[in-house]
Amino acid sequence: MPPEPLGAVAGPQPQRGIGVIAPFDLALDRELWRWAPAEVSLYLTRTPFVPVPVTVEMASLISDEAAVHSATRDLLVPEPEVVAYACTSGSFVGGAVGERALVEVMRDAGAPAAVTASGALVEALRSLGVGRVSVASPYVEAVSERLGGFLADYGVEVVANVGLGLLGQIWKVAYRDVVDIVRSADRPESEAMFISCTNLPTYDIIGPLEQELGKPVLTANQVTVWAALRAMGLRAVAPEQRLLQVVDAPAA
Repeated sequence: MPPEPLGAVAGPQPQRGIGVIAPFDLALDRELWRWAPAEVSLYLTRTPFVPVPVTVEMASLISDEAAVHSATRDLLVPEPEVVAYACTSGSFVGGAVGERALVEVMRDAGAPAAVTASGALVEALRSLGVGRVSVASPYVEAVSERLGGFLADYGVEVVANVGLGLLGQIWKVAYRDVVDIVRSADRPESEAMFISCTNLPTYDIIGPLEQELGKPVLTANQVTVWAALRAMGLRAVAPEQRLLQVVDAPAA
């Protein structure tokens, strides 16, 4: 029997897109992809480089509204269904007002829908019914305080806020170090743990940490992709992560 002609070979699976605006130093593109189902592609762009360490100043610079507007425009040609601003500090540094402003900037630039890492965290906490949270992060104290203030804007109590005090190269932090700061931040009264920063690796340790701590463990990359997919009516892909198990009704 002659081989099937190439013209009869089925094409690639049709894709639905998420546009991702990442900070210039993001090194964890592959981790973001791990939550995406097979029919979803991530279209990534980065904010302009700024020559400052990971401080409140950097968070403010990489969330500059003109830069976010331009980055959103850069993502629109492949027609993403939602645009996600995948930087936690950049989306919480201005408090709840600043986060909402970033969403509006992306929408005004043409994004059909828009989410931010910090806005996604609030959405996840509300979906889980969590009002008290412990935070583990790579941040210096001033940045950690801004995260606490952002969550307070939404009535969420931060019962512990432990940071590594890093000023750069956060993506090089090993899983064992992430586990150590999570354990040091956990408190009996916290209803969930949040691991902040989209440049901190977490995918493989979320489920094991939830089993050990007996509570949901949310992470910046996890909630960002979850919220973007939820806006599309889709579910994220991951084994044994409570957010994905408990919240089983997509928004769209």
